[in-house]
Amino acid sequence: MADSTTSSIEIAAEPAAVLDVIADFEAYPQWAGQVKSVTVLTEDGDGWADQVEYVLDAGAIKDTYVLKYDWDAIEADGTGSVSWSLVRAGVLTALNGTYALTGKAKGPTKVTYDLEVDLKIPMIGMLKRKAEKVITDTALKELKKRVESMKA
Repeated sequence: MADSTTSSIEIAAEPAAVLDVIADFEAYPQWAGQVKSVTVLTEDGDGWADQVEYVLDAGAIKDTYVLKYDWDAIEADGTGSVSWSLVRAGVLTALNGTYALTGKAKGPTKVTYDLEVDLKIPMIGMLKRKAEKVITDTALKELKKRVESMKA
């Protein structure tokens, strides 16, 4: 199995509010800086997205890719997760990850982001881990800002 990178952040909101922002894919271009457009391709019948297409412009890496999602909704104890895996892409060969949420009904929520990225372009493992760390830290900070601004 490939190595992955994990980062965490605490968000001043209940887990359900955090999950709502994660699940609102069409809004990602408003707050996730490198995501230029998002299209939900399929839903699994209960309103949760099943496959989502992204257009990414991350400077040196530009790609259009599709992710498949697996939802583990928020439980009464405030835990839940959403995982994804790469279906297809141009430059990426792997983009697999999980947001794991733990918290209380009224918050705060700890969000742990685990990410594995691989590219068709050869890259030294250390540089890949550093890029993953930047991606996870940036995504968590942007998610925190978005969720906490929705409460205001």
